Amino acid sequence: MALASASRRRKAEPMVALVNIVFLLLVFFLAAAALAPPLDGRVRLAEAADLVASPPPDAAVLLPDGRMLYRGAETTPEGFLAARREGGDDGTVARIVPDRALPARDLVAIAVALREAGAGEVRIVTERGLE
Repeated sequence: MALASASRRRKAEPMVALVNIVFLLLVFFLAAAALAPPLDGRVRLAEAADLVASPPPDAAVLLPDGRMLYRGAETTPEGFLAARREGGDDGTVARIVPDRALPARDLVAIAVALREAGAGEVRIVTERGLE
């Protein structure tokens, strides 16, 4: 005569894992808050709303008609990279500041010309919108 097992194994509740994860997240956020205390209430941060934006000094400016200016003088992609190399820069990263009215096809053409002239990387400097 076989005896019926007195206790059947109960399946683990899936909620236990969820509770563990929530507890670990709670501990993490409490530790993160303790590591980064808030600023002192007496500190007033500087406002940058009235600053005039200017391109980085090593960047070329692209006008809406496709002309390239570097340090106020008109130049070509080859001339821009040559001037940067004469200034002690290796010219591997070329920064350009395009006017928003410059057509995209012209911007791409200038970026390709910079790459063909020897720039390892072309970075486009833009304005970050806060809206």
